[in-house]
Amino acid sequence: MPAAPAESASAPKPESLEILSLLSVEREVDVLAQVDGVVEEILQDQGVRVEKGTELARLDDRDLQAKLARARADLEVAKNNVKFNEAELKARQAAYRRAQEMFKEGLNSQADLEEAEFKAKGAEYDLESWRSIVTRTEADIRVLELELEKTGIRAPFGGVVALRYIRPGQFVRKDDKCFRLSQLAPLQVRFLVPETAPRRPKPGELVNVAPVSDAQRVYIARIQSVSPTVDPASGSYDVTAVLTGADLGELRPGMSVRVLWGPATPPR
Repeated sequence: MPAAPAESASAPKPESLEILSLLSVEREVDVLAQVDGVVEEILQDQGVRVEKGTELARLDDRDLQAKLARARADLEVAKNNVKFNEAELKARQAAYRRAQEMFKEGLNSQADLEEAEFKAKGAEYDLESWRSIVTRTEADIRVLELELEKTGIRAPFGGVVALRYIRPGQFVRKDDKCFRLSQLAPLQVRFLVPETAPRRPKPGELVNVAPVSDAQRVYIARIQSVSPTVDPASGSYDVTAVLTGADLGELRPGMSVRVLWGPATPPR
């Protein structure tokens, strides 16, 4: 059960301040599409808890799969041509060396020697050309594999699916919102304390936090940070407190709460 109401919730002392705020978490993001495509399947829906890397939805990847298969086939052809041209180069270089020996012995002409040299250099150029094709095709395959991986929309961290923006069959563009993912813990509350308050809040101090919908349920939060300066627009310190205790199951990010800053009473 949640903590019992603290005395400060029902009868705050004169130096206590009651401040309206919202519960939040450190990490809450909209998960965006990384490539254009048609939503093929929704794998996780609103309210589901997921781990980091869990696939939330999948875009149609048939076109990319076909391009990848074609590129892999082209790579095999290029590699086979490299092997063939390696053998061809060895043969042409050997023929050129023989032509050089024969020319020294006067057994062939200058034209024969030049032809052998031309064929050897041509074989070398052909080999380098096919090696370049292999390198380029391997790079194309890596790009396609990366694009294919991006058709899976994945959770960037563990949390709960707060919202789903997309539906099966919908065409989405890169950077379109697909899901909202939120951590459930640790819950925190940010609030402003006027510089005219009796004293400045300090990290480590406790505050009472009560849901607006049920003021009888009071929870304890510990101040985590206080802005070192006063915001000139509001004339206040920006304070962040993290809720403590294990029994916070009914609290959710986005809930409206009242923060009672002063002598917080621990739960009984």
